[in-house]
Amino acid sequence: MNGEKYRQDVLELSKRIILAQAPIRVLDAIKWDDEVQQKFFAAEGRCQPEVDVDYYRRHPLKFDVAELHDTFRDIDRSLTSTLGTNDPAGSIMRRMCHEYRQVLDMLSARGTAGFSVISQSLYGRSRDNFHAGGPTVTDLGLLLDESLSNIDERMFLDKDVRDIPTREAIVLLQERLNRIFNDPAARVRVIESDGIVADAAAGSDYIKMRSNTFFSERDLRTLEAHEGWVHVGTTLNGSLQPVCTFLSKGTPSDTVTQEGLAVFVELVSFNSHPARLRRIADRIHAITLAEQGATFLDIYNRLCEEGRSREEAYTVTMRVFRGSLPDGGPFTKDLAYSAGFIDVYNFIRLAVRRGQLDRIPLLFCGKLAIKDMGTLAELTETGVVVPPRYLPPPLVDISALTAWMSYSNFLNRLDLKKIDTDFAHLLD
Repeated sequence: MNGEKYRQDVLELSKRIILAQAPIRVLDAIKWDDEVQQKFFAAEGRCQPEVDVDYYRRHPLKFDVAELHDTFRDIDRSLTSTLGTNDPAGSIMRRMCHEYRQVLDMLSARGTAGFSVISQSLYGRSRDNFHAGGPTVTDLGLLLDESLSNIDERMFLDKDVRDIPTREAIVLLQERLNRIFNDPAARVRVIESDGIVADAAAGSDYIKMRSNTFFSERDLRTLEAHEGWVHVGTTLNGSLQPVCTFLSKGTPSDTVTQEGLAVFVELVSFNSHPARLRRIADRIHAITLAEQGATFLDIYNRLCEEGRSREEAYTVTMRVFRGSLPDGGPFTKDLAYSAGFIDVYNFIRLAVRRGQLDRIPLLFCGKLAIKDMGTLAELTETGVVVPPRYLPPPLVDISALTAWMSYSNFLNRLDLKKIDTDFAHLLD
């Protein structure tokens, strides 16, 4: 496996996957433009957004689906003929080819019932269990909602003043990222954009920040950790792989782990906050309702009734129905933050329990799925995959994390309801 020909074969196949997936931009292909929102509010939110099958036809895909399907099939065949059926690097690349073909099918089905069905296959469903017979993603959303409802929201929702304009925020975030990504060959750029839904979004070596927006100091710390340390950091680590450069690109399975990893890093670096968890809980709840048949207006009105602003309610609901129709099934990517976090947390917890601490940094060696970690460990042992160049600062030294997880393994065995009874008199 360490032979030069083998390494060159894997590298060439990696390059083919990277080239083939380049035109596919899922979020760009399914986004609703600003005019949809403007018309919705002009009608005072009384009518469903003006999105139908023709809307997507007016926004055609920027690639030939059939041609890309053939390209990924050809790569799949080459993987088998060149590397065989049991090669570890080949198995990951075959999974990637399969998922990219599913993504193509999903995007071809924009505006139809099939879009949501494929989305659920790729990103999961709210009723998925975290383990056999265990709680579901919906259950997690309900628990978050219950916990947050016990907190006076004035303590956290209005505390951070968003008074830093986009261009000033870009300068501040750029300065922070320069301290982490200090190799001139791997600089991370922070740029302004008016074409993104979120306040910020990460690319291969850049972070876009939305124009005409104001950010708080806490926002910048969160973006540094989530978009910078994790999303851009893992992309750079993947591109710096000498052989398995496919790790610089992610499929939906990789996205679930990526978003979970980003939430985990936010939490362990103390850069998250209840308002952010509220948004995550709202997204789970909205997807659950959409899976049960709720329409855009149903969910939008419910969020407004629960105290969200019109703009917040629209953004959450639009994220759920983008690619679909206002009365169609959901796009379920936003479950990734929660489902991925639980996967990452449990993986790290078990790695500590088994004394396999060397597995934890491998989570950052590129875009990867938790289910491939055993295979990646094997590839690392043979030198085909190298450890990550960039790690989030809180995880450069994992001693504190190890100590926390050692206690966590015991804390998870305690019955919180019984503890509540024992400690109730202390909090009355």
